[in-house]
Amino acid sequence: MVFKSKIGTALVAGATMASVAIVSLGSPASVASASTSVNWAKVTQLTKTGNTSMAALIAAAKKEGKLNVIALPPNWANYGELISSFSAKYGIKVNSENPNGSSAQEISALAADKGRSNAPDVIDVGTSYALTAKASHLLAPYKVSTWSEIPNGLKDSSGYWFDDYGGYVAIGCNTATVKSCPTSFKAMLKATSSSGYKIGLNDSPLNSNSALAGVQAAAVANGGSLNNVAPGVKFFATLNKNGTFVPTIANASTVQSGATNIVIWWDYLQASGISTSVKTWKVAVPSDAVVGEYYSQAISASAPDPAAARLWEEYLYSVTGQNLWLKGLARPAELAYMQAHGQANKAWLAKLPALPKSAKPLYPTTAQIAGAAKVITSTWATQVGAG
Repeated sequence: MVFKSKIGTALVAGATMASVAIVSLGSPASVASASTSVNWAKVTQLTKTGNTSMAALIAAAKKEGKLNVIALPPNWANYGELISSFSAKYGIKVNSENPNGSSAQEISALAADKGRSNAPDVIDVGTSYALTAKASHLLAPYKVSTWSEIPNGLKDSSGYWFDDYGGYVAIGCNTATVKSCPTSFKAMLKATSSSGYKIGLNDSPLNSNSALAGVQAAAVANGGSLNNVAPGVKFFATLNKNGTFVPTIANASTVQSGATNIVIWWDYLQASGISTSVKTWKVAVPSDAVVGEYYSQAISASAPDPAAARLWEEYLYSVTGQNLWLKGLARPAELAYMQAHGQANKAWLAKLPALPKSAKPLYPTTAQIAGAAKVITSTWATQVGAG
């Protein structure tokens, strides 16, 4: 199975006070009439009442009748249920294009499909791509009703992008074929081919930030840092020399075939991409490197369905939407606020992979991600191999 490769930004702890809920006090008829006169492509925030209220937005979005999304695999952070529940709630058809696409392809589609009725209304990308899209004037600023519940470090101050969900680099292991599952990078480093370890990354770090983050985490665990990824490259070179590294795209299929039995990947994507089909799969956040990132939402400046695009974002950042990401074992951006106010689903929260005791999570900046990518591009093939 192919999974999109995205670049995320740092998870940041903390939250702010809740914003006041936005509701409309107007009659359905007057709201529907008012909503038709609004240029929703220019609306940057809802009002409590009137023709830019939540009720007016709903009426306008229903009139548009559709929403175009791109690069959203159904089993990626529970997007399948998010899409179906949004469609059922509002009666809006969701057109999902290129579900296994990359962040780069999403940005390309914004530019290439501009003016078409099937162009993306919204995107879900790594934050560095959101920054690129903003600089290219491809995004429209918008602040959801729960804007104050998103930590300041997880959003553009003007509303051009805002983080949605994230997780941590984790070590997944098939307990049916591995006698002693590693819970640290150093434990994997000590293993030889006789250990039975068949370690894989979800993709090559040359073209996947998920895999790149795995190399960054390995660097942190082996004397490096987010600013010094070289020890991470050396780590995988050693695994390769020891006969325990499998240079392939590791996923549920490679686990089921026996090609890999240990995978380094985001914790929540292992939960949705491997654990659901391999019941003996165990996921652990490594004790010697806790590295996390988020992905970002944004609205297209030329969205063919501007009202539906804004309603989609309102839904994603509602308690329902945030909890549906949590159900997918991803950590939603508003989780800290939700936990503080008893809004997070306790059953789903309890299923998140636990962080090591006394863990000090690290969150790479876009500059650190770019720096690591540059080093890996120049050294991976010669030190580790082409895979």
